[in-house]
Amino acid sequence: MKAFLKNYRQSPRKVRLVAGLVRGKNIEEALVSLDMLAKRASTPIKKLLLSAVANAKQIGAEANSLFIKELRVDKGIVMKRMMPAAMGSGHRINKRTSHVTLVLEEKEGKKEKNPRPKSGSRPKSVGEK
Repeated sequence: MKAFLKNYRQSPRKVRLVAGLVRGKNIEEALVSLDMLAKRASTPIKKLLLSAVANAKQIGAEANSLFIKELRVDKGIVMKRMMPAAMGSGHRINKRTSHVTLVLEEKEGKKEKNPRPKSGSRPKSVGEK
């Protein structure tokens, strides 16, 4: 279950701040975090997340078992502009864009972290009582 946002007109450095906040969370927690966040990138990432959830529902996944497996922000195209400067010269202005990739995955059943038996229930060796 994937969703992409191409050529989003904000610097990748600023978008990565928001992406790092919600990476690895389940859908409900991520939506609440994005609603409360006072960053410009939170709105497009929220829309991207809702789009990915809709894509997952089309496949047949349950929305409450989804979590954000991967949220990657890559550098997009850089538009070069000029700002007039003193004595007829000009300074270059870089207008950066971002490519955001979102991958959702379903949580499996609860996995046991430590499959070894507890120390009190180990099998006795030949010489022990």
